[in-house]
Amino acid sequence: MSKTIKNTATKEEGKNALVPKLRFPEFRGAVGWTPVALGEASVPVTERVGERKLTPVSISAGIGFVPQAERFGRDISGNQYQLYTLVRDGDFVFNKGNSLKFPQGCIYLLERWGQVAAPNVFICFRMKDGYSNGFFQQCFEQNQHGRQLKRHITSGARSNGLLNISKDTFFGVEIPTPSPAEQQKIAECLSSVDELIATQAQKLDALKTHKKGLMQQLFPREDETQPRFRFPEFQNTGEWEIKTMGSFASFSSGGTPSKDNPAYWNGSIPWVSASSMYDLIIKKADHYVTPLAIGKGTRIAKKGSILILVRGSMLFKRVPICIAGIDVAFNQDVKALDVDTSINTSFLLYQLSAFQSRIPINETGIGAGKIELEHLKGFELFFPEVHEQQRIADCLTNLDDLITTETKKLEALKAHKKGLMQQLFPSLGEAEA
Repeated sequence: MSKTIKNTATKEEGKNALVPKLRFPEFRGAVGWTPVALGEASVPVTERVGERKLTPVSISAGIGFVPQAERFGRDISGNQYQLYTLVRDGDFVFNKGNSLKFPQGCIYLLERWGQVAAPNVFICFRMKDGYSNGFFQQCFEQNQHGRQLKRHITSGARSNGLLNISKDTFFGVEIPTPSPAEQQKIAECLSSVDELIATQAQKLDALKTHKKGLMQQLFPREDETQPRFRFPEFQNTGEWEIKTMGSFASFSSGGTPSKDNPAYWNGSIPWVSASSMYDLIIKKADHYVTPLAIGKGTRIAKKGSILILVRGSMLFKRVPICIAGIDVAFNQDVKALDVDTSINTSFLLYQLSAFQSRIPINETGIGAGKIELEHLKGFELFFPEVHEQQRIADCLTNLDDLITTETKKLEALKAHKKGLMQQLFPSLGEAEA
């Protein structure tokens, strides 16, 4: 501990100290933070697994450690297993693979695993005394390492998907660091926020799981014509009626206006494509068109229309289905359904969502999924009388409203943490001013 403090004091004499915008009261009069290289603050972990029988792991950006068998469907260590690195709880592992969240690679702390086997292409290290795991974990979550490694990466990923980052370069990354006591205080503060975020995420997941189970009860299962659960007032009203989609809906196709004509784009009308179809009710899109574009490659789906993605690689994971909350335009990969007044559109939306795994998906020559129009028109759905449709739609809509509320709470907590971290950590660039 004393050695760490001595090193910090020496650095203070040669570098401008860093001071965050927000400090806890007991540290406001303390010296500024000092950039410390990872090579100084940690020791490499290089012990091989050898004959030990441990779980081979990978690292997934945004998730952390994942057993190889879970991520890849099998253990991919093969003959290299004995050369894997032995990683213990409290060790950090750097995955040099680039990702959307961490373009220069991600770093995770091993916790509650005991011991695991990590591929030897990963860089593993352990913090020295005086350097808090919790503090550095938050620094790596901020991607402080990536912002420095970026200038050392001169080419894309290799054939194995890993960036060309040497150990010397990695351990040369400098992290602005306060005293051990201040490190611990910050780590405890942010850890408490992380616990709130985790609790809220669990609450949200529980609601989504409840909705999924409820939908399985509210709509008929395969080879059945009425659901397992019916509201008391409808329990003796008989079987649901089977209808094909072509019998109660008309279908229209969208399109893409010429990208060469600027008069068609950047207007006020949402132009819906696969990337926009994540909410049940759609009122906005990634791109917008002008009224001039309508009839010149695209068309309008009126408010209340059902929109279904019928072409794209996304179909192999899910079938995006939504209701137009306002008049929208849409592209050629989307079908719009104009539904008879005898059908409750919200009820239809929820039933299609519940049955989406039954919709036949074909594969195109370029590897994308496709729903044939004749299959969609012939797809069978089940309908009670209109009052029961409304009752089911209201129940699920209320649950969706609750999910939306809890989602916003989760997003607010994450935004609070992000803002707090911006205040609690100084920028390394400030030292160079």
